[in-house]
Amino acid sequence: MSNVSYYTVEGLKKLKDELNHLRDVERPKASQAIAEARDKGDLSENAEYDAAKEAQGLLELKIAKMEETLSNARLIDESQLDTSKVLVLSTVKLKNLNNGMEMKYTLVAESEADLKKGKISVSSPIGKGLLGKVVGDTAEIVVPNGTLKFQVIEISRA
Repeated sequence: MSNVSYYTVEGLKKLKDELNHLRDVERPKASQAIAEARDKGDLSENAEYDAAKEAQGLLELKIAKMEETLSNARLIDESQLDTSKVLVLSTVKLKNLNNGMEMKYTLVAESEADLKKGKISVSSPIGKGLLGKVVGDTAEIVVPNGTLKFQVIEISRA
């Protein structure tokens, strides 16, 4: 079963760049490490060779997973997004009804989430709780510390 993920242009570029780095830089390094370890003698007792082979296997697994993610990636057409309700790539201004603070978050794909930049994942508890809400709605979101209540004040496109 494929797992479709939605990305912004920026997020998709970052994913492709990381995959290219793994293929073009890390893969040759892993091959070189194996060759150097192989040159050191008897492979049956060569821990360095075993470690290099294991590292190569983990790298290939990571590359395969990233290739699968990329094959299931879909670019979001931001011009087609509905700003009347909270969706992926919506920027949402919220009022925390527990403490009165106002905050602004942009809902993004999990791989693009960065709380320092105000980007939260649509699959996070807060992201899930906000999806589909319209201005004026209250979202009650259960988090590990209890329940948060947010009122949606404004919705715009990222």
